[in-house]
Amino acid sequence: MTDYEAAILDVDGTIVRGEELLPNATDALRDLEDVGVDRLLFSNNPTRGSDHYGTKLEPHGIDVDPATVLTSATVSAEYLATTHPDATVYLVGSDRLRAILEDATVGLTDDPDAADVVLGSFDDEFSFGTLWESLRALEGDVPFYGTDPDATIPIDDGEIPGSGAILAAMEAVAGREPDAILGKPSSVAAAAAMDRLNAAPDRTLVVGDRLNTDIALGERAGMTTALVLTGVTDRADVESAEIQPDYVLESLADVATLL
Repeated sequence: MTDYEAAILDVDGTIVRGEELLPNATDALRDLEDVGVDRLLFSNNPTRGSDHYGTKLEPHGIDVDPATVLTSATVSAEYLATTHPDATVYLVGSDRLRAILEDATVGLTDDPDAADVVLGSFDDEFSFGTLWESLRALEGDVPFYGTDPDATIPIDDGEIPGSGAILAAMEAVAGREPDAILGKPSSVAAAAAMDRLNAAPDRTLVVGDRLNTDIALGERAGMTTALVLTGVTDRADVESAEIQPDYVLESLADVATLL
């Protein structure tokens, strides 16, 4: 028996780092399954859809149903399709995110002057020209959203700039913050996660490597939180942080100690 009915698990920095599976992650997922804990994978990666992680984890013996995966890209697409169904969105983001938005029937434009909504995200081709166009798109009171706040993204041999860095540049030139971040730790993200889990927040465990996204999501929603030290956060960061996890684990492999 366990106190938990469901677990929301981060992916990058928690189950994998770059293309490599983290040690004993498979055993940890099996531990959750053995005690009947429903599992939802939730990545703030804004360039991937729900089917990506099944393909990525299958070679490691991890079976993933796309219905049990959320990303900041899929949450953003669902939110925009629902709340701005007739709007034209100007996107600063990747081609993969563009395809995910189009699949959700979100209308897009490359003309900044035609923008009804602006969405900022990770873009490895971000340039002065992109920033200039985003400034034009953000004139007036156009709704402004970001997929996720991650300033960096962990890769095999370090980190690269993420959506948060690009949003910071857009904020600086426009003189305004996004109206909302749609991925973790937002209320939009929490609602999307709970819609897919048959559990109350106080019976849900959130495990991830970022204090300001994974742990903040759980804290705001009334869930139990566990930080793993296999991603971007170390113990010194925890000691000085305002956001505090309920538990700190060396890795996901230690999740059995909470069950």
